[in-house]
Amino acid sequence: MPRYVVNNPEQDSDESSEEEEEQEQNGQAEPEAEEEEPAQAHPAKRQTISLQLGKGQLVCHVCGKSGHNAGFVGAAYIDCPNKPCYLCKKTGHTTMTCPYRVAPELGCNQSTSVSSDGILATLRNREQDGRHREVRRSHTKWLVETAVLRLHSRRCTCLEFHPTRDNIVVSGDKKGQVAVWDFHKVTERSVYNTNKALTNYIRFLPSSDGAACCSSATDGTLKELDIETGSHKELLNCNPGGWIEGVSNEKTWNMLYGMGVSWRRGMIACGDSQGRVFFLDRRQADPICVHQLHKKGNKVTSADFHPVDRDLLLTASNDWQAKLSDMRMLCAPLMPGHKGKGQIQPPIELFSMSHPKVVNSAWFSPVTGQKIMTTCIDNRIRIWDTLFNADQPADREIVHSHDFNRYLTPFRAEWDPKDSDEREIIIGRYISEDFGGVALHPVDVMDGGTGRLVAEMKDPNLQTICPVNKPHPRQDIIISGSSSSLYAWSPASPDEEMEDLQTLPNEAL
Repeated sequence: MPRYVVNNPEQDSDESSEEEEEQEQNGQAEPEAEEEEPAQAHPAKRQTISLQLGKGQLVCHVCGKSGHNAGFVGAAYIDCPNKPCYLCKKTGHTTMTCPYRVAPELGCNQSTSVSSDGILATLRNREQDGRHREVRRSHTKWLVETAVLRLHSRRCTCLEFHPTRDNIVVSGDKKGQVAVWDFHKVTERSVYNTNKALTNYIRFLPSSDGAACCSSATDGTLKELDIETGSHKELLNCNPGGWIEGVSNEKTWNMLYGMGVSWRRGMIACGDSQGRVFFLDRRQADPICVHQLHKKGNKVTSADFHPVDRDLLLTASNDWQAKLSDMRMLCAPLMPGHKGKGQIQPPIELFSMSHPKVVNSAWFSPVTGQKIMTTCIDNRIRIWDTLFNADQPADREIVHSHDFNRYLTPFRAEWDPKDSDEREIIIGRYISEDFGGVALHPVDVMDGGTGRLVAEMKDPNLQTICPVNKPHPRQDIIISGSSSSLYAWSPASPDEEMEDLQTLPNEAL
């Protein structure tokens, strides 16, 4: 298939774009033009204007003190002398000289399943555990195969592949829209105004035709959507009195965030902005039950059902915790309260994994569910190799740049569901790098067993940040959401990889 990009001519030009938000974040935005006074307006009353010439001192927007500046200058990040390294959060060096920029595996404990004899170890493991383990080659170069520009009116916030149709991807955006894109035919796409506010998650539901999915949104609604017709219905509304755009009073408005779907249970788990998780059956009008799994006033950022054991649920929250819960205790009878006062719901929490900052996501490994991976905004990806030590510190901490300031969708590391070894992970990078004089923000393919950087997905035409990334469950395709556009990556051919090797200088070979 030839590589080309299709533009969406129907895109409204009056909507703010992610590029403008990113420029403002990096301090590169152009000053807004002042509005001209109408000709019919009365002349303003004369006032005394006083001007004061400054001394030309710089003011740091990081610490607020004068005499220096900090931030991005092109692809280089200038550190604030009053703050630690922006990447690893340690002192003694700058971000540009941080050793984790070139070796993110530095200090990682290698997984016991990782062996140096490569393919022989894979064959031996396959014979020992009796499962078919595909021998996969990690691709070192990826190229943008197709793209659709400005598919959404605002920045992309979530992605999900169709469970049976390999060429369909569904995405949500900040305005509440849900888009359906056929990345094989490229020009075929549909955009539905499903929600009134930011669409946080999209998950497909069990159905005969595979057209049903549900979305959780900041307007406090959980909706079931038919991607063929665009029709939708409410499954849950946390604001029955109505949603007023722009109002975010936490005492009166509830917002829905992390969401997971269990096909085996036929159940939906959706977290809100108050630390609660709603458990629903789409065939019932009311939720099955509601549990306060996280601290009140903190949003539940993700919810994930175990791929094999139907009784386990993993959630993450802004309360700096990721929690493993027992689904068998959902509707258990009430127990006497402390000192016999009242009745309380029995706890369903099994383990709690503490983090030093907000946890953006927590996922089970997609094949066996034996591993847990969390993405924390302290620039760390944490991996537990077994569920039995989930109450202990992580087996592996991988330093990676995904701590950002504002105007971006939170970065979430994603497992590659095709990797039977459950080691390959994909995540976008925040800090830019200089590639041939162009500042780019690559999408990183990393080895969760060692912390090693396997590949940097980059394209000179894609100079914005890609916080939303999703690997295809069956094909070697990765979809990235950057600003209001979607990009489909595919591995480079052997000839294209050889061309890159031939262009390298002799010192690099």
